[in-house]
Amino acid sequence: MFVDEATVEVSAGDGGDGAVAFRREKYVPRGGPAGGDGGKGGDVIFVASHNANTLADFRHVRHLRAQKGAQGGGNNMSGKSGEDVVVELPVGTLITDLATGELVADLIEAGQRVVVAKGGDGGQGNARFATARNRTPRKATPGWPGEEKKLQLELKLIADVALVGYPSVGKSTIIAALSNARPKIAAYPFTTLVPNLGVVRWADYKEFVIADVPGLIEGASEGHGLGIQFLKHVERTNLIAHVIEVVPQLEGQETERDPIQDFHRICKELASFNPEILERPQIVILNKADLPFVSDEIERLRAYFEEEEKLPFIAISAAAHQNLAELQLMLGTALENAGFGKQKEFWEP
Repeated sequence: MFVDEATVEVSAGDGGDGAVAFRREKYVPRGGPAGGDGGKGGDVIFVASHNANTLADFRHVRHLRAQKGAQGGGNNMSGKSGEDVVVELPVGTLITDLATGELVADLIEAGQRVVVAKGGDGGQGNARFATARNRTPRKATPGWPGEEKKLQLELKLIADVALVGYPSVGKSTIIAALSNARPKIAAYPFTTLVPNLGVVRWADYKEFVIADVPGLIEGASEGHGLGIQFLKHVERTNLIAHVIEVVPQLEGQETERDPIQDFHRICKELASFNPEILERPQIVILNKADLPFVSDEIERLRAYFEEEEKLPFIAISAAAHQNLAELQLMLGTALENAGFGKQKEFWEP
């Protein structure tokens, strides 16, 4: 199950108590203080990893506790430090302290580590309190408590390209045709209930990550459909790929869908959620171009998007594998060059 939000409580280990002890050796009747310090408490550590791709584990694990440090011993022996708790999180996870609202960390790179709760220091043994006036101190200090926090975890997928568009325009078919991803595909709306990620190899030793974002319809930014849940996954992408389709017109009926209107409706939802999204490079992909009623519309749509919107346009058929190599090259080259060239600076409704 794909889960992109979770709440977890973390408790670092308390430090171990310092010890009160004295030397007890033969022929040393008045041995001095020899109590060791307590061990440090264990930390709670989060690590970004590609091995994790969801926060589903936190549906069952709501509290993470690190080990307490051991008490100090005699002969100036320090206590053993408590074991850390190390948990892998998906790359792209934001960690927020719910008490303060502070962003603790943004895990954007694999291997990135962050200590979210620090273990308490160990207490001091009585050996540390010996003075010229008091050579047999019977004082030791307790360990310091470990940090405790309640954290909000939010996963925002990191992809190079985001496929956006109405349900059933063929986004899942495109990602399956371009990459190694195997999303569920069917001819009904909202087949895709979770974002899908795929890796596309477009040249020798060159790859990019593509994401299929589900459920964008008019009103998505206000909670309609599934879009509000997944719009945040578009925020981290470098390039927006609008997937449009031509809806067949039945005899005697007018269709409520037009690919140009669909494009503007999706742009409106993206801008309502975060206007900065539409400042990124964009491309328009007309899918299902192998169908007769679609091929008749290609040149009209190409002229509109290239001349009016100043956006690159390509007609493909993911199901028939038409123009997929050209699409791969366009996307890969744009990512490498940080854009397609001149585009509108701002989206205009």
